Amino acid sequence: MIRVLIVDDHQLVRQGFRLLLERADGMQVVGEARDGLEGIEMIERTSPDVVLMDVQMPRLNGLDATARIHAKHADLPVLIVAMSSEEAQVRQALRNGAKGYIRKNDDYAELLAAIHALHAGKSYLSPAIATILSHTR
Repeated sequence: MIRVLIVDDHQLVRQGFRLLLERADGMQVVGEARDGLEGIEMIERTSPDVVLMDVQMPRLNGLDATARIHAKHADLPVLIVAMSSEEAQVRQALRNGAKGYIRKNDDYAELLAAIHALHAGKSYLSPAIATILSHTR
């Protein structure tokens, strides 16, 4: 069972992720947080295996939250799930310790593939993100 924590400031997005993940075999949503600070606090209470992290959030954005999580829980993989596919943001997320990055307009299979890869100790970039990074070296 892969224990997933969802961190996103939009309630409808969190609920959508929860519904999608709960219908997948071997996935359990252990919590939802509205911003990076709440997400960090929930890690201690829920012991997730993978964190799904938005970027643009109040109080503490996803990039800074990822850096804090990585500093304290280096082996806890963070998957950035964001609207933006700007190269600078993707690179910053990876520098801050994110193990994966997909876009919110990627499909359900992409989300599941990313979660499974991170849970298995691998990194994951959606094909669109990998293409962006390969063209901007």
